[in-house]
Amino acid sequence: KKIVTIIQNPKQYRIPNWFLNRQKDVKDGKYSQCVSNGLDNKLREDMERLKKIRSHRGIRHYWGVRVRGQHTKTTGRNRGRMAVGSMKR
Repeated sequence: KKIVTIIQNPKQYRIPNWFLNRQKDVKDGKYSQCVSNGLDNKLREDMERLKKIRSHRGIRHYWGVRVRGQHTKTTGRNRGRMAVGSMKR
């Protein structure tokens, strides 16, 4: 019960801003701690915003390719389906 109250009000318990999972929100510029469904909603809204403004990250999310600068020439060619050589015989 005490953990839940700390998560809901991190400022009261002097939790530093760098420890929170929602830093400098785009809409209001505040630091906050989001949990479960709220966090999922915020992430989805962020992805939709990036796609809407046609940023590089948003376009790559839309295409379903690596976003954070990883090399993609040789890795990640299967995209979710199982590779042919990895099946047991």
